Amino acid sequence: MGEENNMKATELRAMAAPWNNGVELLVVDGDAVGVNVVMEKKDPASMVDPTMRISRTSAQILMDDLWHAGFRPTEGTGSAGSLKATENHLHDMRRIAFKQLGLDDERRC
Repeated sequence: MGEENNMKATELRAMAAPWNNGVELLVVDGDAVGVNVVMEKKDPASMVDPTMRISRTSAQILMDDLWHAGFRPTEGTGSAGSLKATENHLHDMRRIAFKQLGLDDERRC
């Protein structure tokens, strides 16, 4: 409630664009869509407002869109990173078990 009421209904949507090897972004605010972003040179020491603010709900939608477009966190946290860590641990435990059993080939299981 609180945050959604203080924020505009601005959404930043993303879609994979394999035709240009990238991602296309669309800014939507109610019935309006963003067409261009105007870049301005600023003094590095000056205070600037963010280009846009989006709600936590809109941020989650953007994250979901990027996930569907095939993007994953690079640092390996979250469910994808957790699964990889579990797979690595399982591999290590199998190696230890096979070594303790005196078996050379892990593929015998």
